[in-house]
Amino acid sequence: MKARALVLWAALLSAPALHAADRITGQPFATRSEVHAPHAMAATSHPLATQVALDVMKAGGSAVDAAIAANAALGLMEPTGNGIGGDLFAIVWDPATNKLHGYNGSGRSPKSLTLAEFERRGLTDIPPHGPLPVTVPGAVDGWFALHARFGKRTMAQNLQPAIRYAREGHPVHEVIAYYWDRSVPRLSKWPGFSEQFTIDGRAPRTGETWKNPNLANTLQQIADGGRDAFYKGDIARTIDAYFKANDGFLSYDDLAAHAGEWVDPVSTNYRGVEVWELPPSGQGIAALQILNLLEPHDLKSYGFGSPEHVHLFVEAKKLAFADRARWYADPAFHPAPVARLISKDYARERGKLISMERALREVQPGTPKQLDEGDTIYLTVADREGMMVSLIQSNYRGMGSGMAPPGLGFILQDRGEQFVLRADHPNGYAPGKRPFHTIIPAFATKDGKPWLSFGVMGGAMQPQGHVQILLNLIDFGMNLQEAGDAPRIQHDGSTEPAGQAVAMHDGGEVDLETGFPYETVRALMRKGHSVRFADGPYGGYQAIMVNPHGGYVGASESRKDGQAAGY
Repeated sequence: MKARALVLWAALLSAPALHAADRITGQPFATRSEVHAPHAMAATSHPLATQVALDVMKAGGSAVDAAIAANAALGLMEPTGNGIGGDLFAIVWDPATNKLHGYNGSGRSPKSLTLAEFERRGLTDIPPHGPLPVTVPGAVDGWFALHARFGKRTMAQNLQPAIRYAREGHPVHEVIAYYWDRSVPRLSKWPGFSEQFTIDGRAPRTGETWKNPNLANTLQQIADGGRDAFYKGDIARTIDAYFKANDGFLSYDDLAAHAGEWVDPVSTNYRGVEVWELPPSGQGIAALQILNLLEPHDLKSYGFGSPEHVHLFVEAKKLAFADRARWYADPAFHPAPVARLISKDYARERGKLISMERALREVQPGTPKQLDEGDTIYLTVADREGMMVSLIQSNYRGMGSGMAPPGLGFILQDRGEQFVLRADHPNGYAPGKRPFHTIIPAFATKDGKPWLSFGVMGGAMQPQGHVQILLNLIDFGMNLQEAGDAPRIQHDGSTEPAGQAVAMHDGGEVDLETGFPYETVRALMRKGHSVRFADGPYGGYQAIMVNPHGGYVGASESRKDGQAAGY
């Protein structure tokens, strides 16, 4: 027996280090199988929201109807990541026109809040909570804009599931309960939070029933009165009075003036796949820049988890993020040379800075010339007509600002924390300006046809996650679920486009999730990388892929509470 044990131990030691699970199908990273369905698919970060989306489509709703219904449900069920006090971005594939449509549903800073006011208060950066980081919430506007163009059912029908769950209650899921518990001590000082988002001063526990009748009433007002019920009705007046009473600046006039906008997605071709992102004020084009920098390298031959794979990814990320810090901002105030930034020529020029032997410690942004011519939930839905929706929505930092107007049942976002308190900075604070945005939906097409609707939530991890999903699918041959379950890389420490915007000078830190071999860690250290272990900052993934044999394939994040399901 002892000899047999030694043989087994030797076999384990000699087994490939990257096999994190014993899947008889040979897919080492898949925690479960992909989901296949012939007619429709939904993937969200909460199983009940996924079921809401499917119910809407079974009742004749479009993918957009289903996405709105699921997003409304998530605002109730996962307030740690989103809600109608936050912003929204979406990419929609319309099968009627064979075209992608993008929507930037982000809000602007209060017009009565000036840079001089921050200076008067002696602030060098915008605080993460309270009234000062609050910007106009754009999610409700985004719902109605998407619905007006692509909806089939009424908005009242789309909001009814969330209203019902808000009144009757639902059991809180595990990961959500964990983050809720972390948020309560930070946010309970702000008026309205404890009264509306705790049970006797504490967060709801896993499996405990949570009700939010105030949110039910608010959603019913929106269902009855439409978009203007939120931006020009009693809800807006309640928000206005709340901020006036609590040293804030968001006003009725700010809400009434809000308008999101349709934007054209932009793309790059990576090994025959056209990858689509939204242009700034978000950070989506960082993913396109990273892909362009990686394309000349034979990642497939290097293999997943190899030192070359991780090193090249991190170095490309550093270069893209240097441009992100310099160029990505509200284009109404600071237009970016987007076409040049995502061009192959620019990538070839910048790629010369990458050494296979040594890690970059400092990276200056490029100086592209214009060519002639921005915590979170992510969800994706696809219907039987071929419409696909890639939608992301957020309060920004966890449960947002903590500012919860009385009787409304939601918290306002703190996205304004992303502004820099310098007039000469691209993201310098100004009244009526959109902050830099981290939340980004993604889409990919092949030969002009839809292939993949996907996203990875989580701050600066998002473009890094987008790239890793695509590398896993295209270069490393993983399936849709395995591509999300495979261990992830996060580089931290690049110069940021927001906050105090401290420049990177030491190469930053490389976080490697459990599953990378120690040989890779040692090789990275020899190249000058600072490698550390971090538990948790690797984002949350959902995806739907078009099955070439018909129907859809779905996948959901194993690190969250979510579910992919279809019919």
